[in-house]
Amino acid sequence: MLTSIAGRSVIVTGASRGIGRGMARVFAAKGAKVLVVSRDQAQADAAAAAIRDEGGSASGFAADVADAGAAARMAEAAIDRHGGIDILCANAGIFPGAKLSEMTLEQWNHVLSNNLSSTFLSVSACIPALARTGRGRIVITSSITGPITGSPGWSHYGASKAGQLGFMRTAAIELAPRGITVNAVLPGNIRTEGLDGVGGDYIAKMTASVPQGRLGGVEDIAYAALFFASDEAGYVTGQTIVVDGGQVLPESLSALEEMGG
Repeated sequence: MLTSIAGRSVIVTGASRGIGRGMARVFAAKGAKVLVVSRDQAQADAAAAAIRDEGGSASGFAADVADAGAAARMAEAAIDRHGGIDILCANAGIFPGAKLSEMTLEQWNHVLSNNLSSTFLSVSACIPALARTGRGRIVITSSITGPITGSPGWSHYGASKAGQLGFMRTAAIELAPRGITVNAVLPGNIRTEGLDGVGGDYIAKMTASVPQGRLGGVEDIAYAALFFASDEAGYVTGQTIVVDGGQVLPESLSALEEMGG
C-alpha cells in the first residue's frame, strides 16, 4: 500500500474534464487537497463541487497556464488555500487535428503553446513551493502519440508531447537536488468526453487496436500519476509509464488478429 497523501496540496491543470478531472477525483479521494484548474471558472468550480459532493477537498481556479502570469497566480492560489504545493499534475493540453499540407504556423504555435509551453510555465511557477516540501512531485501528462507512435493530423500534437519528455529529463536533473521528482504518464486510447459524438465505428476501430480489448478509463491514468506522486516513488525521476492496455505492442493489426479475438 502506498503511503497516504492525505492532506497534501495538489494542483491539477486541465482538470475540469477528461484525464485531468479523473486525476483530481482520485487524488481527492485519497485525502489530498486539490486545486482544480481550468481556463473556465464555472467549469473548474463545477468539477470541484462534484469532488466535494463525493467527500473530497477541492476548489476551482481559472487560469490559462500557457500564460506566465496566470500560471504564477495559480501557484499563489494553491499556497494561499492549502499552505503550499506538494504535487503538480501538469495535464493541460489540446488536440486539434490538422494535416501538414494544410497546417498554418498559427495552428502549430497554438498547440505547442498550450501543450508544451504550458508545462514549462506550470512547473516554473511551482518550483519554489515544491522545493520547500523537500519531497515535491511533478507528473506530466504526455501521450503515446509523439514519443512512441504517430497519427495523421497530429504532427503538432506529437511534437508537443515528445517535447514534454525532453523537457522532463533535463528538469528531473536540475530539480533533483531540491528534492523534486519529475515523471510522465503516457496515455493510449482513453475514453473521455473528447470521444463524445465520434460514432460507434470510430470507437470500435480504436478499441480493436488495444490487446486488452477495451479503451482505458481516466482512473487508469490517475493511478499511474498517484504512484509517481507517492513517497514510495521518491527515487524515481525522469521516467515514463505507458498506460495503454498494450496498444503499442503489436507490430501490426495481424498480430492482434492472430489472437483469435
